[in-house]
Amino acid sequence: MGMILIVEDEMAISRVLKAYLEKAGFQTETAFDGDEAIEKFDNIQPSLVLLDVMLPNRDGWSILKEIRSISSCPVIMLTALGDINYKLTGLNSGADDYISKPFIGDEVVARVNAVLRRPKQVYEEHEVRYFGSLKVDLKAVTVSLNGVDLNLSPRDLSLLIFLAQNSNQTFTREQLIEHVWGIDYDGSDRAVDLSIKRIRQSLRNWSNTEGEIKTIRGLGYQFSVHT
Repeated sequence: MGMILIVEDEMAISRVLKAYLEKAGFQTETAFDGDEAIEKFDNIQPSLVLLDVMLPNRDGWSILKEIRSISSCPVIMLTALGDINYKLTGLNSGADDYISKPFIGDEVVARVNAVLRRPKQVYEEHEVRYFGSLKVDLKAVTVSLNGVDLNLSPRDLSLLIFLAQNSNQTFTREQLIEHVWGIDYDGSDRAVDLSIKRIRQSLRNWSNTEGEIKTIRGLGYQFSVHT
Protein backbone atom coordinates (compact mmCIF):
# COMPACT_ATOMS: atom_id res chain seq x y z
CA MET A 1 0.00 0.00 0.00
CA GLY A 2 2.98 2.29 0.08
CA MET A 3 5.57 3.66 2.49
CA ILE A 4 4.60 6.39 4.98
CA LEU A 5 7.33 8.54 6.52
CA ILE A 6 6.30 9.63 10.04
CA VAL A 7 8.17 12.75 11.16
CA GLU A 8 7.28 13.23 14.84
CA ASP A 9 9.65 13.93 17.74
CA GLU A 10 7.33 12.63 20.48
CA MET A 11 8.08 8.92 20.72
CA ALA A 12 4.65 7.95 22.09
CA ILE A 13 2.78 9.69 19.25
CA SER A 14 5.15 8.25 16.66
CA ARG A 15 4.51 4.73 17.99
CA VAL A 16 0.72 5.21 17.87
CA LEU A 17 0.84 6.48 14.29
CA LYS A 18 3.12 3.63 13.27
CA ALA A 19 0.82 1.03 14.87
CA TYR A 20 -2.37 2.33 13.24
CA LEU A 21 -0.82 2.73 9.79
CA GLU A 22 0.82 -0.70 9.81
CA LYS A 23 -2.45 -2.27 10.98
CA ALA A 24 -4.06 -0.61 7.92
CA GLY A 25 -1.49 -2.28 5.66
CA PHE A 26 1.08 0.49 5.17
CA GLN A 27 4.81 0.22 5.60
CA THR A 28 6.27 2.95 7.81
CA GLU A 29 9.56 4.66 8.52
CA THR A 30 10.10 7.14 11.35
CA ALA A 31 12.19 10.27 11.80
CA PHE A 32 12.46 12.34 14.97
CA ASP A 33 14.00 15.60 13.81
CA GLY A 34 14.22 17.73 10.69
CA ASP A 35 17.64 16.63 9.47
CA GLU A 36 16.76 12.95 9.82
CA ALA A 37 13.47 13.59 8.01
CA ILE A 38 15.16 14.98 4.90
CA GLU A 39 17.77 12.23 4.88
CA LYS A 40 15.14 9.49 5.10
CA PHE A 41 12.89 11.22 2.57
CA ASP A 42 15.73 11.15 0.03
CA ASN A 43 16.57 7.53 0.80
CA ILE A 44 13.15 5.87 0.87
CA GLN A 45 11.07 8.07 -1.48
CA PRO A 46 7.85 7.61 0.56
CA SER A 47 4.31 7.59 -0.81
CA LEU A 48 3.26 10.15 1.82
CA VAL A 49 4.76 12.11 4.72
CA LEU A 50 3.11 12.79 8.08
CA LEU A 51 5.00 15.89 9.21
CA ASP A 52 4.90 17.47 12.65
CA VAL A 53 5.29 21.25 12.73
CA MET A 54 7.34 21.56 15.95
CA LEU A 55 10.56 19.59 15.57
CA PRO A 56 14.16 19.76 16.83
CA ASN A 57 16.78 21.38 14.53
CA ARG A 58 14.26 22.81 12.06
CA ASP A 59 10.51 23.21 11.94
CA GLY A 60 8.01 21.45 9.72
CA TRP A 61 7.46 24.49 7.50
CA SER A 62 11.09 24.48 6.31
CA ILE A 63 10.97 20.73 5.73
CA LEU A 64 7.76 21.10 3.75
CA LYS A 65 9.38 23.81 1.65
CA GLU A 66 12.39 21.61 0.91
CA ILE A 67 10.21 18.64 0.00
CA ARG A 68 8.10 20.80 -2.32
CA SER A 69 11.23 22.05 -4.09
CA ILE A 70 12.07 18.53 -5.22
CA SER A 71 8.91 16.43 -5.05
CA SER A 72 5.11 16.34 -5.25
CA CYS A 73 4.94 13.65 -2.55
CA PRO A 74 1.77 14.23 -0.49
CA VAL A 75 2.38 15.81 2.93
CA ILE A 76 -0.06 15.90 5.85
CA MET A 77 0.89 18.35 8.61
CA LEU A 78 0.51 17.36 12.28
CA THR A 79 0.38 20.02 14.96
CA ALA A 80 -0.99 20.88 18.38
CA LEU A 81 -1.35 24.46 17.22
CA GLY A 82 -5.07 25.05 16.80
CA ASP A 83 -4.97 28.58 15.39
CA ILE A 84 -6.55 28.74 11.92
CA ASN A 85 -3.60 30.83 10.72
CA TYR A 86 -1.24 27.89 11.23
CA LYS A 87 -3.58 25.69 9.24
CA LEU A 88 -3.72 28.17 6.39
CA THR A 89 0.08 28.53 6.46
CA GLY A 90 0.44 24.79 5.95
CA LEU A 91 -2.13 24.52 3.17
CA ASN A 92 -0.84 27.58 1.35
CA SER A 93 2.73 26.28 1.59
CA GLY A 94 1.87 23.11 -0.29
CA ALA A 95 0.58 20.74 2.39
CA ASP A 96 -2.11 18.35 1.19
CA ASP A 97 -3.97 18.18 4.49
CA TYR A 98 -3.72 19.22 8.13
CA ILE A 99 -4.51 17.27 11.32
CA SER A 100 -4.69 18.89 14.76
CA LYS A 101 -3.57 17.09 17.90
CA PRO A 102 -5.01 15.31 19.76
CA PHE A 103 -6.28 13.07 16.99
CA ILE A 104 -7.89 9.66 16.63
CA GLY A 105 -5.70 7.04 14.96
CA ASP A 106 -8.46 5.85 12.66
CA GLU A 107 -8.98 9.44 11.47
CA VAL A 108 -5.31 9.71 10.51
CA VAL A 109 -5.57 6.49 8.49
CA ALA A 110 -8.72 7.81 6.77
CA ARG A 111 -6.99 11.10 5.92
CA VAL A 112 -3.95 9.28 4.55
CA ASN A 113 -6.14 7.10 2.34
CA ALA A 114 -8.14 10.13 1.14
CA VAL A 115 -5.00 12.07 0.17
CA LEU A 116 -3.48 9.07 -1.61
CA ARG A 117 -6.66 8.69 -3.67
CA ARG A 118 -6.30 12.19 -5.10
CA PRO A 119 -4.81 12.65 -8.57
CA LYS A 120 -1.13 13.52 -8.35
CA GLN A 121 -0.56 17.25 -8.83
CA VAL A 122 2.91 16.85 -10.30
CA TYR A 123 4.18 14.13 -12.61
CA GLU A 124 7.60 13.06 -13.82
CA GLU A 125 10.51 15.44 -13.90
CA HIS A 126 10.56 17.92 -16.78
CA GLU A 127 6.94 17.27 -17.72
CA VAL A 128 5.57 20.43 -19.31
CA ARG A 129 2.19 20.94 -20.93
CA TYR A 130 1.38 23.61 -23.48
CA PHE A 131 -2.07 24.99 -24.19
CA GLY A 132 -1.27 27.39 -26.98
CA SER A 133 0.58 30.30 -25.37
CA LEU A 134 -0.10 28.93 -21.87
CA LYS A 135 2.69 26.79 -20.41
CA VAL A 136 2.13 24.59 -17.35
CA ASP A 137 5.37 23.28 -15.84
CA LEU A 138 4.44 20.40 -13.53
CA LYS A 139 7.95 19.97 -12.14
CA ALA A 140 8.59 23.62 -11.32
CA VAL A 141 4.92 24.12 -10.35
CA THR A 142 4.66 27.30 -12.42
CA VAL A 143 2.30 28.58 -15.08
CA SER A 144 3.34 31.16 -17.66
CA LEU A 145 1.50 33.00 -20.40
CA ASN A 146 3.45 34.26 -23.40
CA GLY A 147 6.66 33.54 -21.48
CA VAL A 148 5.70 35.49 -18.35
CA ASP A 149 5.02 33.66 -15.08
CA LEU A 150 1.54 34.26 -13.71
CA ASN A 151 1.50 36.00 -10.34
CA LEU A 152 -0.91 33.75 -8.45
CA SER A 153 -1.26 32.83 -4.80
CA PRO A 154 -0.19 29.24 -3.94
CA ARG A 155 -3.84 28.18 -3.64
CA ASP A 156 -4.91 29.76 -6.95
CA LEU A 157 -1.86 28.26 -8.65
CA SER A 158 -2.67 24.81 -7.24
CA LEU A 159 -6.24 25.10 -8.51
CA LEU A 160 -5.16 26.16 -11.98
CA ILE A 161 -2.59 23.36 -12.23
CA PHE A 162 -5.11 20.78 -11.02
CA LEU A 163 -7.66 21.88 -13.64
CA ALA A 164 -4.99 21.95 -16.36
CA GLN A 165 -3.84 18.44 -15.47
CA ASN A 166 -7.43 17.28 -15.82
CA SER A 167 -8.40 19.29 -18.90
CA ASN A 168 -11.87 18.86 -20.37
CA GLN A 169 -13.14 17.31 -17.13
CA THR A 170 -15.85 19.01 -15.07
CA PHE A 171 -15.44 19.32 -11.30
CA THR A 172 -17.97 20.47 -8.75
CA ARG A 173 -16.99 23.03 -6.12
CA GLU A 174 -16.99 20.25 -3.54
CA GLN A 175 -14.60 18.13 -5.60
CA LEU A 176 -12.25 21.08 -6.12
CA ILE A 177 -12.25 21.84 -2.40
CA GLU A 178 -11.37 18.22 -1.62
CA HIS A 179 -8.58 18.05 -4.19
CA VAL A 180 -7.06 21.52 -3.67
CA TRP A 181 -8.15 22.87 -0.29
CA GLY A 182 -8.20 19.51 1.49
CA ILE A 183 -10.97 17.59 3.26
CA ASP A 184 -10.28 19.46 6.51
CA TYR A 185 -11.29 22.79 4.94
CA ASP A 186 -14.31 24.18 6.77
CA GLY A 187 -14.90 27.44 4.90
CA SER A 188 -17.44 28.35 2.23
CA ASP A 189 -17.37 26.84 -1.25
CA ARG A 190 -17.57 30.47 -2.38
CA ALA A 191 -13.76 30.36 -2.08
CA VAL A 192 -13.71 28.31 -5.30
CA ASP A 193 -15.67 30.95 -7.21
CA LEU A 194 -13.37 33.72 -5.99
CA SER A 195 -10.27 31.71 -6.89
CA ILE A 196 -11.64 31.01 -10.39
CA LYS A 197 -12.37 34.72 -10.81
CA ARG A 198 -8.76 35.63 -9.94
CA ILE A 199 -7.39 32.95 -12.28
CA ARG A 200 -9.57 34.16 -15.15
CA GLN A 201 -8.29 37.68 -14.58
CA SER A 202 -4.71 36.40 -14.82
CA LEU A 203 -5.63 34.56 -18.04
CA ARG A 204 -7.42 37.52 -19.62
CA ASN A 205 -4.82 37.67 -22.41
CA TRP A 206 -5.06 33.94 -23.15
CA SER A 207 -6.85 33.41 -26.44
CA ASN A 208 -10.14 31.56 -26.02
CA THR A 209 -9.36 29.80 -29.29
CA GLU A 210 -6.66 27.94 -27.31
CA GLY A 211 -8.72 27.22 -24.24
CA GLU A 212 -10.69 28.66 -21.34
CA ILE A 213 -12.00 27.93 -17.87
CA LYS A 214 -15.68 27.24 -18.44
CA THR A 215 -18.52 27.43 -15.97
CA ILE A 216 -20.71 24.37 -16.53
CA ARG A 217 -24.07 25.53 -15.22
CA GLY A 218 -25.36 23.43 -12.37
CA LEU A 219 -22.19 21.34 -12.27
CA GLY A 220 -19.00 23.30 -11.71
CA TYR A 221 -15.89 24.27 -13.66
CA GLN A 222 -13.84 22.85 -16.50
CA PHE A 223 -10.44 23.67 -18.00
CA SER A 224 -11.59 23.40 -21.60
CA VAL A 225 -9.06 23.07 -24.39
CA HIS A 226 -9.44 22.32 -28.06
CA THR A 227 -7.97 19.01 -29.15
